[in-house]
Amino acid sequence: MANNEYNPDVLNCIANLSNDEVFTPPSLANQVLNMLPQELFCDPNTTFLDPFCKSGVFLREIVKRLDRGLMTLIPDRQKRIDHIMHHQVYGIALTELTSLLSRRTLYCSKRANSQHSVSYFEDERGNIQYKAIRHTWVRGKCKYCGATKEVYDRGDAAEQYAYQFIHTDNPKKLFPKNMKFDVIIGNPPYQLSDGGGMQSGSSSGSAIPLYHKFILQAQKLNPRYLAMIIPARWYSGGRGLDEFRDQMLNDNRLSKLVDYVDSRDCFPGVDIAGGICYFLWERDKTSEMCLTKSISVQGEQSSMRKLNEFPVYIRSLSAANILKKIKEKNEETLDKYVYSSKPFGFRSFEKGKGEPFKDCVILVGSQGETYVSLEDVNINADLINFWKVMMSKASAEHAGQADRDGRKKIISKLEILPPGKICTESYLLLKTFDSKAFAENYQGYMKTCFVRFLLSMVILTQNISRSSFQFVPIQDFSHPWTDEMLYEKYGLDEKEIAFIESMIRPME
Repeated sequence: MANNEYNPDVLNCIANLSNDEVFTPPSLANQVLNMLPQELFCDPNTTFLDPFCKSGVFLREIVKRLDRGLMTLIPDRQKRIDHIMHHQVYGIALTELTSLLSRRTLYCSKRANSQHSVSYFEDERGNIQYKAIRHTWVRGKCKYCGATKEVYDRGDAAEQYAYQFIHTDNPKKLFPKNMKFDVIIGNPPYQLSDGGGMQSGSSSGSAIPLYHKFILQAQKLNPRYLAMIIPARWYSGGRGLDEFRDQMLNDNRLSKLVDYVDSRDCFPGVDIAGGICYFLWERDKTSEMCLTKSISVQGEQSSMRKLNEFPVYIRSLSAANILKKIKEKNEETLDKYVYSSKPFGFRSFEKGKGEPFKDCVILVGSQGETYVSLEDVNINADLINFWKVMMSKASAEHAGQADRDGRKKIISKLEILPPGKICTESYLLLKTFDSKAFAENYQGYMKTCFVRFLLSMVILTQNISRSSFQFVPIQDFSHPWTDEMLYEKYGLDEKEIAFIESMIRPME
């Protein structure tokens, strides 16, 4: 065989099959393993667990490292492999299919008691277990993962997606008595469709996050080290993740956090809103500082930081320093003024009549302008005759990703509604004014790179909400604002200005 003949790793080929259960490329698995103290792989007593095996890549790469690290201590190759396979590496598969795939990856046979297995076990499962279980329904939802009974109560004929590791109150019961793990590592499922978001012909469903449940469950096993690859949207958003975010940012045991702004730099061909991160959690660490690395089109930036400087995680040290200057002014922020969803009571799919009629108001929605009765405006009817500034709830970028130059526009639609016009919940109602001039000054402020940069620190996905404005200071809108005026007001230097403008592209 020629030395330069192409010999692909099959696990690279299946690394981009799904956005919910993303298969890990071997190169990425090794980046995560590199965060661990490497002496772990020279100790015959170190134990490793991947509780969400898909391809088995983590276990395979761990075995490779142990094989090298124990070479002197256990010179005989077969005895060394037997020791590693039987006493050091363990897994729990997500599905029956991934259990077979993981065993094939680790043991070179889908049955660990086969003559083809590189290490023989009495049980065909070896140390990679899988058990088909059912959800535990309470008032139509699974009490462990939040799955809806309507969608996932499928009987015996279909996969339940009731992942074994998180469908128990006590994960210790999944293993032999007194079994302890030094390292828990892997890439858990990210989310689970809940069957929502399908009203009125919508093609996109909603999903509940799952990855944080695996992290919290793993911590119950009290490992020395915990390392996982998860979506980065927990930094500032995510459905039901407020408590988890607070816990993560204030956990001094997080020692390393590696952040990919664009998930495609981490998982080729997989576009995950908000990017991807992986972290190392150390049980015995007490320092408040965490080694962070952010990777984007602008390059890599590393620093030792406290993660809880702000209520959300700011992925760039440069951005964090700019925010500190702004917060020194101790000004009110715009999130106090943005109206809640459905500002006038109309859902996004609702529309009125095509022609005007007596006592009607104009309703602006995703389907254009229609006419509704004044009597049908049951929320904030007192705002109808004000000048109103509104913006789209969806950002300008698909899944929050930047363009090829790494810059974002953030705001896709920003309009002034004159008296007599209202909007559906497709839009955020930002603020109301007595005069058109004040509304125009506010609109101009929102268009500045300065404001859109502050929004970008919180908006990691395509969705914009009231909380997205938590860092944007309110101004005196009796006059217009420009970027130059704002840079001067907050004392930003040339390097900080250049950083903002490298992140945000101009808006007409």
